[in-house]
Amino acid sequence: MGILKDKFSEYDAPQKVMQAGIYPYFRVIESNQDTEVIINGKKVLMFGSNSYLGLTNHPKVKEAAKAAIDKYGTGCAGSRFLNGTLDIHIELENKLASFVGKDATLCYSTGFQVNLGVVSIIAGRHDYLLLDELDHASIIEGSRLSFSQVLKYAHNDMDALESKLKNCCPDRVKLIVADGVFSMEGDILKLPEVVGLAEKYGASIMLDDAHSLGVLGKNGAGTADHFGLTDKVDLIMGTFSKSFASLGGFIAGDHEVINFIKHNSRSLIFSASMTPASAATVLATIGIMENEPERIKHLWSMTNYALQELKSAGFDTGVSETPIIPLFIRDDIKALQLTKILLENGIFVNPVVAPAVPKEDSLIRYSLMATHTKEQVDISIEKITKAAKMLGILELKNAWS
Repeated sequence: MGILKDKFSEYDAPQKVMQAGIYPYFRVIESNQDTEVIINGKKVLMFGSNSYLGLTNHPKVKEAAKAAIDKYGTGCAGSRFLNGTLDIHIELENKLASFVGKDATLCYSTGFQVNLGVVSIIAGRHDYLLLDELDHASIIEGSRLSFSQVLKYAHNDMDALESKLKNCCPDRVKLIVADGVFSMEGDILKLPEVVGLAEKYGASIMLDDAHSLGVLGKNGAGTADHFGLTDKVDLIMGTFSKSFASLGGFIAGDHEVINFIKHNSRSLIFSASMTPASAATVLATIGIMENEPERIKHLWSMTNYALQELKSAGFDTGVSETPIIPLFIRDDIKALQLTKILLENGIFVNPVVAPAVPKEDSLIRYSLMATHTKEQVDISIEKITKAAKMLGILELKNAWS
């Protein structure tokens, strides 16, 4: 153990940031996940959550989780492949298939495991995976386990995608894997153009709808539904830790494809199944999404308002068109300083700095929930703007425009 300890004792990047007093990670929340949380005993407005519909505290959701524990207990003590499949899992999979408009669905215990387990096996040796350069890390990790040839193309650049497709063998599987809504930039995949290219070159499409479900499409059914192209997309992946207020994930597609995944995906077969409470929570949230469309309407109202106000204040919000709004700082230290100042003044946001992004693209990730009020948004923008001016960030931004 001495050599191992010695090797990693040299890793001191986090300690240096801590010593500078601007370490922004693992901040401890002492309350439920809502628009207002408690940190260090103080109330803080939350603008760093992925709970887009604000359902983590909905009474029906909590009641469903409690009822599932009463009936099934707290866990399944096994994988879906063996003793870990419950009738509530089957009920959820059938409901999800109908919700996203596909034949069949398979649930995993986390969203990361979905991409890891699907992307790694769906294309074989001599086949191709075509990935947007800003795809989620779980897609990248899945591709690293694949025997296929992995081709990355410039973000949302259809010319770059076509250039890659042109060089693929026409008689091999070509799977385009991309986020529906990109988790940092907040922009939407150019799905109609992707579909056009897929049809032209005989490719298939897998959507990662982690940040799209509950946000885009009828009742939040996702990116494909948003564009009316569900029948043109082969696989739809989603997570339960965001709009669905739970933990887990799923993959949806044709029966034949899901059958193959079910019997070959190692992250499914060799992992314990999602808990009964998690499954019940997702079922409850789908019901709310279908019966309370005003939630999504308010989410978009707050999104459009916040985007307008942040741009008016002088912030560079990039190409965002969703509740994920990047505030480009383009300086790692200033991004961390801004995060600290805002937390001290009651605003929680997330910094995104190198190596997650290039130093010139460092940003603050500001995200909205359907339960945010206009007053809360106004307070946050006022404080963010004041702190950014104090740090000279807005002036720095103008130098890049």
